[in-house]
Amino acid sequence: MTVRLVDVRGRPAYAAGHLPGAVHLDPERDLSAVGPDPARGGRHPLPTAAQLADVFGRAGIGGDTFVLAVDDGSGWAARCWWLLRHVGHDAAGTLDLRAYAGPLVRDEPAVEPTGFVARERGDDVIAAEEILARLGDPSLVLLDARSPARWRGDEEPLDPVAGRIPGARNAFFEEPLPDGATEPPEIVATCGSGVTACVVAQKLVLAGREDVRLYPGSFSEWCRREGYPIETGGQKP
Repeated sequence: MTVRLVDVRGRPAYAAGHLPGAVHLDPERDLSAVGPDPARGGRHPLPTAAQLADVFGRAGIGGDTFVLAVDDGSGWAARCWWLLRHVGHDAAGTLDLRAYAGPLVRDEPAVEPTGFVARERGDDVIAAEEILARLGDPSLVLLDARSPARWRGDEEPLDPVAGRIPGARNAFFEEPLPDGATEPPEIVATCGSGVTACVVAQKLVLAGREDVRLYPGSFSEWCRREGYPIETGGQKP
């Protein structure tokens, strides 16, 4: 098995210095689709399986490649990890560049494209409509990866409305999973636009909850939908 380092920071950060041998995938263009309406997919819509096959193939990722996705704590490495799993490639991990003390380089390696076969899963996402229909269902627990202040609705720097999906528990992605997070029958990871929710999803998978689902549109989609309720206030559970 070969190892492919994939740097998913923005292009300026990658150009300023990256791990030797790391290729670059742009978080906005490669790990997100272009969506004309955030109410249908959120601010970072999921790419299609065909789009991901092209992206990962151009990055030199094949069936026998272990992918180590690299970021600087933004959550995009976990997003790359989740997208790989979403299309059937489980041989992946993440690295926070802030924990790396070795040399960085500026040259971009040549990459031999390969054929990436996408086998899209159908059991790892949940739609807004299902969440709406199941609000108040104790068997379905939403874990919101945003900061406690955004979860409470004290502030909202990115979306037009502050607050959260009713009943969602706070599980800030920069902190360990809250007590009891792995216990509910069904777990959904959510956030602002489906990025840092992948950090929570990765933690849950590592804790043994392979069945965690992602709400891709997350609050950026939810808050733009007419008639979808929003909750504010409260203390972090």
